Amino acid sequence: MTAAAPPMSTKALLTDATTVRLRPRYEGSNICTWIGFKHVNYLVEEAVLVHFAGSGAPARRLYEEHGLGLDVVALETRILHAFHMDDVAEAEVTPDTADDDRTLGFRVTLRVERGGSVLKAVAAKVRVSLRADAYLPEPTEPPAEFAPFVVDRLGAEGAAGELARIRVSLPDGAEDAVLASLTEGRNAYAWKWNIPYPYCHFTERLQMSGYLRLMEEAKDRFVRDRGISIKALLDDRRWIPVVPQSSVRVIDEAVMEEDLYTVYTVEEIFKDLTYTARMDCFVVRDGALTLTATGRITHGYAVIENRSDWRLVPFDQRVLDALAGKQSGT
Repeated sequence: MTAAAPPMSTKALLTDATTVRLRPRYEGSNICTWIGFKHVNYLVEEAVLVHFAGSGAPARRLYEEHGLGLDVVALETRILHAFHMDDVAEAEVTPDTADDDRTLGFRVTLRVERGGSVLKAVAAKVRVSLRADAYLPEPTEPPAEFAPFVVDRLGAEGAAGELARIRVSLPDGAEDAVLASLTEGRNAYAWKWNIPYPYCHFTERLQMSGYLRLMEEAKDRFVRDRGISIKALLDDRRWIPVVPQSSVRVIDEAVMEEDLYTVYTVEEIFKDLTYTARMDCFVVRDGALTLTATGRITHGYAVIENRSDWRLVPFDQRVLDALAGKQSGT
């Protein structure tokens, strides 16, 4: 006979720190043995899931017993040192939820061993909502102490003003016209995409990892459109993009098989070293574009020196012109 699980409580979830050792997935090593920013963020997310499980409120139990989907709704990450294939990260999760917060907050630190020293490699902030499931019949009521963090719709808390500011009338239903309206007057690239089920969870909605994948694809599409694709710079000069910082915030829900319009806009080029771009994701509802997520990512470039080392390099004129949307004579 299996013993019944003890009642869930937020006490450990909101007060105790968790430390766990994690290994980045093999899939995340795309250039030599370095791990990309998306999979670094996956480590952050996994550390938070382990914290929930260790605190007696694992994601599976929250959903199966109480109909609550554990959704990461905000993720802000600084990468201080690169991860490599086969590295083992020590992840520390510290609760960071104020008394009046309506999302569960955590700070996550990833450390890695380098040459006999342990370095702080990643610092992240994470916010989590517990989304009440309406897809299946009524579940068991969760403990009352979880109630402040339960929402009927992601992004509903505090998003009304932002949604009202972002919504714009569609010029017409044509895809090209919608894309043109999203990029007009901006240093931007946009495309339409139908949300497939592998990017979703809890049966219906796009999850945080899906937005991270979109952010990575947005960069790839943008530089290819500007004539400095990832492969072009690898072949020409062995340059690779590097990411010191990224963030994504869910504003509203995006649902499986909806058309999602993603806009990647270059906001600032800092001297010749880094540039920051904003990603905005929209769906069409009630004849208007509704923002579902927004985020920012900072990129630089590094030159591959050998199979295990790289160093940062400044942008040359060709790259600067491409990023700024100018014709280059280089």
